Amino acid sequence: MKNAAIVLMLLTCLLSACASVPPAKHVNFVACPIVRDTSTVPCWLAEYQGKTYFLTIQTDVSAPVTPPWLGHRVLVEGVLSDDAPICGGVVLKPVALSVIQELDGSCNTMLPAEERYNLTFEPPRPPGPSKGRLSFGDPNTKPAALTLPHTFQLQYEFDGMVAFRHAQILQQILELVRQSGAKEITVTGYRAGSLLSNGQRMLEREAFGEHRAEQIVELLKGAGLTDVNYDLHWKDEAKLANGIDDASRRRTEVVVH
Repeated sequence: MKNAAIVLMLLTCLLSACASVPPAKHVNFVACPIVRDTSTVPCWLAEYQGKTYFLTIQTDVSAPVTPPWLGHRVLVEGVLSDDAPICGGVVLKPVALSVIQELDGSCNTMLPAEERYNLTFEPPRPPGPSKGRLSFGDPNTKPAALTLPHTFQLQYEFDGMVAFRHAQILQQILELVRQSGAKEITVTGYRAGSLLSNGQRMLEREAFGEHRAEQIVELLKGAGLTDVNYDLHWKDEAKLANGIDDASRRRTEVVVH
């Protein structure tokens, strides 16, 4: 019985250790970003445990994956893909990037262009300057026909709030409420964590779910939706970090009734 108990204890410890890091295909780490020049558009890379990973190309701020910044570390949460390397880096798909706000002067590596790393670049939007509006910035948005109730989700960078890429979703919420005559909006903000490949857990700042929910209400009211009832909630899912879907937990859910 004693030996059986020891075996059971060891097995439990092993299972716990396995559960404390993400699965092998998931790569989550914090590192300095590296920018490599090309003849078309710069690409962003990062190194972790002796490997170089391709993060994204330099794109407009409204792109789904926002490029990192020099002078700041970046949280990388991605899945290894079978795609051919880009700019000399292993491709992560999908990938979520979160700029760490604290300055880091060591994050300043720029690599020169090399012919072998040139890539084809398709602009994400027509030529010309960005409109520069943080929210409700896409007047050409034509939302699909939606029925009530309908749930919208805004996903964030780590410790992030509303950014340029959320403009289209906010515009869709605004149009749906105006077209449907909805009188109630439920807003739930979430705080989350991130399990890194080295077993470390990163937690978003306290009360971040509340801040996210309140910001959405403030933006919607500022856009003119003042004659609806707002039902605010916030939840803390930081302890659920598993290294697999952590990026999707950083969110605000908006239900239009």
